[in-house]
Amino acid sequence: MNPIRVLLVDDHAVVRAGYRTLLDGVPDIKVVAEAERGEEACQRFAELLPDVVVMDLSLPGIGGLEATRRIIARDSEAAILVFSMHDDTAFVEKALAAGARGYITKNSAAEIMVDAIRAVASGQAFIDHELAQNLALRRAGGGGEVFDCLTTREFQIFNLLAHGRTPTETASELALSYKTVANYTTQIKTKLNVKTTTELVHLAIRHGIIDPVSE
Repeated sequence: MNPIRVLLVDDHAVVRAGYRTLLDGVPDIKVVAEAERGEEACQRFAELLPDVVVMDLSLPGIGGLEATRRIIARDSEAAILVFSMHDDTAFVEKALAAGARGYITKNSAAEIMVDAIRAVASGQAFIDHELAQNLALRRAGGGGEVFDCLTTREFQIFNLLAHGRTPTETASELALSYKTVANYTTQIKTKLNVKTTTELVHLAIRHGIIDPVSE
C-alpha cells in the first residue's frame, strides 16, 4: 500500500523539521514537501496533489485560513488537517468553514497527529477530543456566535489586530494594501459593534481569542 503523502505547512523550520522526522518514522506516512507561507502551500498543493495537507494557521502572507479556502476552492476533496497553537473554538469553526477536514493543536501528543492524518486521508473528520467537546458545548449553548458574522478574511484580520498588529503591519503580513485592511477593519468593527481597537481587543479577551496575561 502506498504511504499517505503529506504536505507540511508551518512558518518555523525547526517545527517542520521535528514533525518531518516524526512522520517519516511512520511506515504509512511520507512528507513529500514543506511550505512556510500560505501562497507557497497553495502552489505546492497544485504541483504535488498530496493526500493530506497539515496546515498551520499563523502563516505569513495570506495565512492558513485563506490558504485552506483557496486549496478547497481548487479541489473540494482536498484533505486538510489544521495543526495550530490556537485552541479556541472560534478558530476551529472558521477552519472547518474554510474546508478543513480536521483540527488538532500543537499541544496534542505525537500519536494524535498520526491518527488525525490517517483519519482525514481516509475521508473522515478528526477534531482533537477536548476541542470537539468544547465545540459541542458551544453549539449546544448557542455561544460563540459573535464571530460567526465574520468572513474568513475578516476573522484573520480581526485576530491580527487583537494581537496588537497595526493596520500597516497587518497589511504587510497579509500582502494587502493599507486601504484594503482599513476597509476590512471598518467592516469588522461594524459587525462586532465596537468603535475602537481597544474595544476590539477587550472583545477578543472576553471570548478567549487572546490571553490577557500575555497581551
